[in-house]
Amino acid sequence: MPVHHTRHPDPVVTTAQGAVRGLRQDGSAVFLNIPYAAPPVGAGRFAPPRPHAPWDGVRDATTPGPTAPQSARDLGSLDMTPYFGTGWSRGEDYLTVTVRTPADAGGGLPVMVFVHGGGFVAGSTRSALYDGAGFARDGVVLVTLNYRLGIAGFLDLSGAPANRGLLDVVAALRWVRENIAAFGGDPDRVTLFGQSAGATVVGGVLAAPEAAGLVRRAIVQSGSGLGAFTTGQAARVTRAAAADLGVEPHADAFAGLDDERLVETAARLAGISLRTATHHDPLLGLSPFSLVLDTQPAASVLAGAASGVDLLIGTNTEEGNLYLAPVGRYATSTDADVDATAADAHPDPARLVETYRTTRPGASTGALRSAVMGDALFGAGSWALASAHAAHSGAATFGYEFAWRSGALDGTLGAAHAVELPFVFDRTDLPGLRGPHGLLGPDAPPAELAGLAARMHGSWVRFAETGSPGWSPYDTGRRTTMRIGAEWTPTDDPRGPERRAWAA
Repeated sequence: MPVHHTRHPDPVVTTAQGAVRGLRQDGSAVFLNIPYAAPPVGAGRFAPPRPHAPWDGVRDATTPGPTAPQSARDLGSLDMTPYFGTGWSRGEDYLTVTVRTPADAGGGLPVMVFVHGGGFVAGSTRSALYDGAGFARDGVVLVTLNYRLGIAGFLDLSGAPANRGLLDVVAALRWVRENIAAFGGDPDRVTLFGQSAGATVVGGVLAAPEAAGLVRRAIVQSGSGLGAFTTGQAARVTRAAAADLGVEPHADAFAGLDDERLVETAARLAGISLRTATHHDPLLGLSPFSLVLDTQPAASVLAGAASGVDLLIGTNTEEGNLYLAPVGRYATSTDADVDATAADAHPDPARLVETYRTTRPGASTGALRSAVMGDALFGAGSWALASAHAAHSGAATFGYEFAWRSGALDGTLGAAHAVELPFVFDRTDLPGLRGPHGLLGPDAPPAELAGLAARMHGSWVRFAETGSPGWSPYDTGRRTTMRIGAEWTPTDDPRGPERRAWAA
């Protein structure tokens, strides 16, 4: 069997670079901190990922390794520790994967590869939400990965390839292609999935020619097929970073700076205006980093990229609440705030606001602001990517909307951005998710959480196994979308007027 015993009690697997020893945990075998690329140090931080040198003997894969350089993320009164994890754990060899597989796995199992979120500046495989025991329990080989973040990963620099963090993800997929059979996985049944920034990266991978053939299916959770910066927008960030650091905007100048300085500068870039005469900021100032592309992923998919790759894509009903409620801006929102958010996101803000007021009679000002913000960040770009994908034959498209409302922050968090993750990973039991400041709130009955998690997690597993999550496909005519909550309700084009307002 691929996962086997030696004289040691823990499982040992031989990869193309060398053998690794994992550990048994929760009925599965887990291998932590396996390198998929060489350490990105010095000038290598601004170069494409390179193969990792092989090692002799058996490499220990039983303890967590370093994470990508990153600064702390604060979302006000909400405890996001389960999501962001431990922050920056220093060390050079951080381009790694964690693999969790059913104990004594035979072979041919579906593989799911997860790309974490965090605004392109934070997150890691060490986040408690992503441990993957539920996937391994249900016969899936789960791979989570670290990738370069912030300046090293996404600053557009002369003398360096663009989108280095995305190139890391492609390198990890190549590692999976080469090695995952040794862990019991089927390299021809790989589902790439991600959330938030990670979901936008997944869309970028779908559009990337160098990733062709590495992915069979994809899941985009609260991402955007319209979330890439133009080169002109990216140049603004580059100029600001270079000015802050006192160096020329070239990879050679950045190569001599240490990671601490890069992380400090990245944090100071937050809030920079990227609105231009011809383009809105797809991230509304929430992050100074994104993919940098001449063509948005949705347009590339419409032109034929990702043919043959099944897609499951969706958003949460109240995405924008995450950026308002924990910092006291939901209840205090004014009509002027709604208008300003629309103006930052849409060429005809007055018509957009009127559409939302019409479709949401009686909604509070905070709810309207959240809805416009959520669709500017995730909804419009997800609808565009779903429609582009559905326009091509040969692969199925499925849509969802996650509507379960968290009771956190006195009920104001609701079905906010990131609330679906504990259900997808079947980790609603994590203590850090409960209580007045936890993502799931203080009041939801454990049985209700477990039941919804079992069904939602099961749908993701089914999609990875079969190509269908268990409901009708989304197509350009009906746009069938499964509304996921206490009840599951398939609806044709549930947000039609608002979707059309963004597409116009």
